[in-house]
Parts: sequence; structure tokens; C-alpha cells
Amino acid sequence: MSLKEQLSGTGVAIITPFTADMLVDYEALGKMLDHIINHGVDYVVTLGTTGETPVLSKEEKINIIEATYSHVNDRIPVVVGVGGNDTHQVAKDLETLPLAKATAILSASPYYNKPSQEGIFQHYRYLAERSPKPIILYNVPGRTGKNMEAHTSLRLATEVENIIGIKEASGNMQQCMEILKDRPAGFLVVSGDDALALPQLACGMDGVISVAANSFPAEFSKMVKLCLQNNFTEAKKINDELMAAYHLMFAENNPAGVKAFLAEMGLIKNVLRLPGVPLSGELQQQVKSYCSKLV
Repeated sequence: MSLKEQLSGTGVAIITPFTADMLVDYEALGKMLDHIINHGVDYVVTLGTTGETPVLSKEEKINIIEATYSHVNDRIPVVVGVGGNDTHQVAKDLETLPLAKATAILSASPYYNKPSQEGIFQHYRYLAERSPKPIILYNVPGRTGKNMEAHTSLRLATEVENIIGIKEASGNMQQCMEILKDRPAGFLVVSGDDALALPQLACGMDGVISVAANSFPAEFSKMVKLCLQNNFTEAKKINDELMAAYHLMFAENNPAGVKAFLAEMGLIKNVLRLPGVPLSGELQQQVKSYCSKLV
């Protein structure tokens, strides 16, 4: 099976659960992994932004990766997030993190530095030449402060051998369609926007790396599968039911929103590390109301 086939469908950008005293809650992590795997997701992404990676130590990252491999136990592929705005440090992380069991690396484009398009290209080329695993680009300008334009993504896709796909979270549908129109054969394109996933799948994307699928893995996975089968009428029915949840999850902060849902479901404690904080009282009540209506 090709990497594109392995990483199509629904991937989950999994949260990092914490105990009440802010330690990584490995028991809850295991429960989360079982929750999403048993409900039909295709792969998991650990140490993404949703995992609160900026507030994890290097030791914690290593332990989380190892715990994820151990609990997943080859049931589904594991993608590991390795990114940053210091290119040489990211390269060192690629050398020192336990990546042997990873299917691929998800690497967000450099944040805060706001490099030129050439700088973004050179950053990824440098990493790809040193990475022990194939790299999936991650364009999320709402967090990084800099959009990776379609021509840069396509240049990386065609010129750099170890780059095998992109998670596109720009929210720019025209840019997404330009990438889909001109991507080389075998190049994976997945959505990074839960609320836009259905129309992006209709345009030809291969799947989604989802936040919402932490909480609603069965429903979201079914919606994605229906889209990939071109059954958009049935997919829209599921998506319509999830739209209010999408809004609540991203109204203030990710992962505050999804953690509120998971806490209401009894899967984790509603704890974030600063500067992240739980949802405000009004939104938390709306989450509680939404969850109370679930069968």
C-alpha cells in the first residue's frame, strides 16, 4: 500500500491529556487512542498543534511518542509532528526523536519568522534531506503568520523527493484547488479545516487531519468515507449535524474547545497548560448542552 493510500481518509490530530496537576495523563491518552481507533479512524497524528506541543518538554515528547506507538500497537499508522521556526533545531529533532515506527512526519511551516516563499522552500528542502521519514507539509497561516503559497507547495511536491503530501489549512479554497489541479501523481493532499472538509473533499482532497474526530471519530470518519465515495448527499447530513460542534471547538482556542467536549464525554480532565485555558463559562455550557443531546 502506498503512503498516499495509508494516509487517506481520516487522521486525528490527537490531544495531549493532562492530570489535574498538569502532568501528561498517559492512562487517558490510552483511552483516547482506543476511542478513536475503535470508532474507525484511519491514522493518528501525535504532537501536532492540537497536542499542545509548544508547552511540552523534549522528554515529554519522547515519552508521548513511545506511549502512542505502544498503545496503537500497529493497529493504524502513526504520524509524528516535528516542526519549528529554527530549521537546524528541527533537523536535530528529526535525528533524536524516536521516529523509527512513524509512518511519516507532519511539519508545520516556520512560525513568527515570516520567511519569504524561497525561505519556506529552503527550510523544507533542508529538513527533507535529513529526515528519516517522509514529510507532510503543513500550511496553517492562521498560526504561523505566513501563508505557503500554492506555487511553493507544488515546487516542493515536484522537486523534493522526501516530501509526500500537504495538510492544507489556509482556508483559501482557490489555493487548495490550484494545488489539487497541478499536484504530481501520488502526492497526498488533506484538509486541515474540519468545517471546510466536505467541500475540499468534493474538490479532490484525499482526506482530513481532524480535530473534531477526537470527539466524534465515528461520525466524522463516516462523513469522510462517504465523501470519498462521492456520496455527498449522505455526507452532508452528517456534516450538518456536526457544524455546531465545529463552531464551539474553534470559537476561542484549539484545543480548549475539543478538550471541553472530551471532558463532557468523560474521556479526559478539562485541563490545559498555560497560556491555554479552558473555554469560558458560556461556551462550556453550550458544549454541555450539545453533548446532552447526543444519543
